Amino acid sequence: MAIMSDKWIRQQSQDNHMIEPFVDGQVREGNISYGLSSYGYDARVAPEFKIFTNVNSAVVDPKNFSSESFVDRDTDVCVIPPNSFALARTVEYFRVPKDVLVICLGKSTYARCGIIVNVTPLEPGWEGHVTLEFSNTTPLPAKVYANEGACQFLFLQGNEPCETAYSDRSGKYQGQTGVTLPKL
Repeated sequence: MAIMSDKWIRQQSQDNHMIEPFVDGQVREGNISYGLSSYGYDARVAPEFKIFTNVNSAVVDPKNFSSESFVDRDTDVCVIPPNSFALARTVEYFRVPKDVLVICLGKSTYARCGIIVNVTPLEPGWEGHVTLEFSNTTPLPAKVYANEGACQFLFLQGNEPCETAYSDRSGKYQGQTGVTLPKL
């Protein structure tokens, strides 16, 4: 496997619409940076948030997840309660080639504020908006800014396409749009 460069990411996005919309270069002025970087792509968070709340004394169950555990907010600034989390999605829609695995890491600006971004790998052949989890590990409310950088995606290309891609096995999160809750 090899990590792919900005040149490869740009070419895949132009030729195969791997990332849409695609920002060719880093945008920084007054923003948490986003766009194409040296060996990755810094994606933005959309202004659509699901903030975790326990007003209904729910139990978090990945096999029977209740949407009542969240408060929905469409906002430019999401305030996450102390020691809580919010779900969001990327502005960008991704189409992962069948010979590529994509790993996501949080932005250092958020990490230095105690905000952890968690995303599972984007498997070969997967496409959709990426659901993001922002965990506020601090005892204080924390802000996340919509339409600004949230995380960096790294593209690892294998020596050959995988035998069975996510799209081949009709994965349950294939083609997701919006913030997508757990499915069984």
